[in-house]
Amino acid sequence: MSVTPFVIPLWLDLTAVAVGAIQGAMFSARMKDRRIDLLGIAIIGVVVGLGGGLLRDLLINQLPAAMASNWYLPVATAFALIGMALVRLFDKLNPLIIGLDAVTIGLFAAIGVTKALAYGVPEVPAAFVGVLSAVGGSILRDMMLNLPIALMHVGSLYAVAAGVGCTLLVIMASSGVQITLAGIICVLVVTVIRLLAVRFGWSLPEQRAIASWPRWRRA
Repeated sequence: MSVTPFVIPLWLDLTAVAVGAIQGAMFSARMKDRRIDLLGIAIIGVVVGLGGGLLRDLLINQLPAAMASNWYLPVATAFALIGMALVRLFDKLNPLIIGLDAVTIGLFAAIGVTKALAYGVPEVPAAFVGVLSAVGGSILRDMMLNLPIALMHVGSLYAVAAGVGCTLLVIMASSGVQITLAGIICVLVVTVIRLLAVRFGWSLPEQRAIASWPRWRRA
């Protein structure tokens, strides 16, 4: 199945990148024990803002979008430094940042799925590309900072939210729903699930050791 990619205006894509860069900078600026300098803050911000799109385009063997325009790298770098300089202000605006981040996850997910489908990737792998596009920045951030990858630990359902939205988009695209409408629905679904997860503390069940194994396994 091949579809036209879900396209958003450049300014909106750059806004999503800026939000990711701010969050990356805020995250690293709070790590006082790591003593990260300005260059490090900028790099982490760029990685969080652009990492998901970079992984997406590498998986589908395309020139990364960030390398095809003069805007992405400067915007990510500038907002990473702004996020570090104004970390106290952004802490006060945390509900707004969380809301924008939820929309950003949805946008990256929808773009990732439809771009993969447009380049001939089958439906299931395309959904995976969409999820990775949505959460790839945070994965790369944790790897660079030598931290446990947040995606793999109990917490708010941002990867699950992206997965639900991506799966729904693939189903709608396969059913002939117009791709712009399907993309918008994907963004809305991801945003709502993410915000509800933050509001009510939803998470997947934690892995626990089985309390009692059958006797033959103990022998």
